Amino acid sequence: MRWTLKPKPSQEKVKHLVDELKVDELIATLLVQRGIETFDDARQFFRPSLDDLHNPYLMKDMDKAVSRIERAILKGENILVFGDYDVDGTTAVSLMSSYLKSVYPNIATYIPDRYDEGYGISYKGIDFAEDNGFTLIIALDCGIKSIEHVLYAKEKNIDFIICDHHRPGETLPEAVAVLDPKRDDCSYPYDELCGCGVGFKLVQALAQNRNQTIEDLIPYLDLVATAIAADIVPITGENRVLAKFGLEVINANPRPGIKALIQNLKKKVLTITDVVFIIAPRINAAGRIKHGNEAVALLTEYDLDQAEFFASEIEQHNSDRKDLDKQITVEALSQIEENNEKEKFTTVVYNENWHKGVIGIVASRLTETYYRPTIVFTKSGDKLAASARSVKDFDVYNALEACAEHLEQFGGHMYAAGMTLKEENYQNFKNAFEQEVEKTIHPDLLIPEISVDAEIELSYINERLIRILNQFEPFGPQNMTPVFMCKNVKDTGYGKTIGQNDEHLKLFIKQNNSEGFGVIGFGLGNKLELTKNQNPFDIAFCIDENEFNGNVTVQLRLKDLR
Repeated sequence: MRWTLKPKPSQEKVKHLVDELKVDELIATLLVQRGIETFDDARQFFRPSLDDLHNPYLMKDMDKAVSRIERAILKGENILVFGDYDVDGTTAVSLMSSYLKSVYPNIATYIPDRYDEGYGISYKGIDFAEDNGFTLIIALDCGIKSIEHVLYAKEKNIDFIICDHHRPGETLPEAVAVLDPKRDDCSYPYDELCGCGVGFKLVQALAQNRNQTIEDLIPYLDLVATAIAADIVPITGENRVLAKFGLEVINANPRPGIKALIQNLKKKVLTITDVVFIIAPRINAAGRIKHGNEAVALLTEYDLDQAEFFASEIEQHNSDRKDLDKQITVEALSQIEENNEKEKFTTVVYNENWHKGVIGIVASRLTETYYRPTIVFTKSGDKLAASARSVKDFDVYNALEACAEHLEQFGGHMYAAGMTLKEENYQNFKNAFEQEVEKTIHPDLLIPEISVDAEIELSYINERLIRILNQFEPFGPQNMTPVFMCKNVKDTGYGKTIGQNDEHLKLFIKQNNSEGFGVIGFGLGNKLELTKNQNPFDIAFCIDENEFNGNVTVQLRLKDLR
């Protein structure tokens, strides 16, 4: 594990914020590190407001999308809402279909089968639309590269509106409207929306057209916040506003489907992290194990009893998913050992029997053991399909682009991607990918990094600091929970390991004559020796509040110690 202390930002900018906001230097430093440099930036950061959302009509083609939908409603056309089977796709389909159904009845949804149709717009989906008299398809979280599919639909007199957030290729599909803030010719002010976020902008534009206000759309924000959390997009700008207000909906008055998923939790107030680890995997499990339709059914159900029934089925899928991903991870790790591939720059593994629905999770698990770009393949029809995961600061999408000659198709972004190839090309691709990564990756990127925001003394931690840090939430990419470093601390003799296999570490530490703090280090039980006999050590940590029997105490959550 390498610790890197973030460079100190410009002292001039820090001093400016200290004077403007009347905060101390540490808080000002943390803000400047997050790109917040003026009083107005800080106001938007600490007090996000729905008024900060951009006008949806600033997005290229938005006017075309709205007028085509309004024409369909006027003429009584059937509209099919189509989306990917993951959390971003199923929340987007649930959002768009439930909004449209509130103004018009002829709406249906379509989620492709992960195994039969694969990712994105499918010919089978278009045939379904033709057979059932649909003349307009709204595609969400997919479609930006579906040139042939959109032409195929055109021949059948079916129009497409595409709402996507993935990187476009050289040419755009010939759809009626292509909403994607990453289009080169789109000057929309914020281009980090997720697929559900782009769908929300279309809903916002339709609502404006009907003299509805943003207040009317608040009940849909639980879906948007769930997608933002699950898709790991930056929690900046519009995403921050949508995530904050969406979390409020999740905690105060979520839709029955989300309520059914979370009602048995001990926690009363959920954070973005809880959404990532509790709500998102369950919604995802439907498409991984059974079918994404089950997630849409859950998220669009208005009867709580029925929602609870759907949620219990999804709970079972999630349990099956956990068993599968554990088993496949063990098999993949032994494959790496058997092939003597522990020392490589990449992990590329394949077994035709692995469950396609969990290979992305397995890829993430493998990076926990061998910290390097990872691809997990399985058999899918007559091809091989794979999920890729990257390590911090390495663009796996670019690496795949360099190996594209061996691939049938691929798509994704910097940290995660999917691909298919012919079985006979597997070994050539595996070799090419290893060579490309070896050539382009900086050796440091193969060692997990703890990025430390600032070095502080323990005496600096008090209620006021914690109160302000709580206002930095919601946390996520580009606004991560601050990590601090503290040097020469000592355990007061309390240190012990806890957990079934003694894998966690519990300490009570002091620095000089400071007040003492309880410390928990998940997975750091093996570091107990370093803390014994009053030996001084350094810690990298986050500041947490621990609630027990109604008492709230400050607790330091260790990232590492040395």
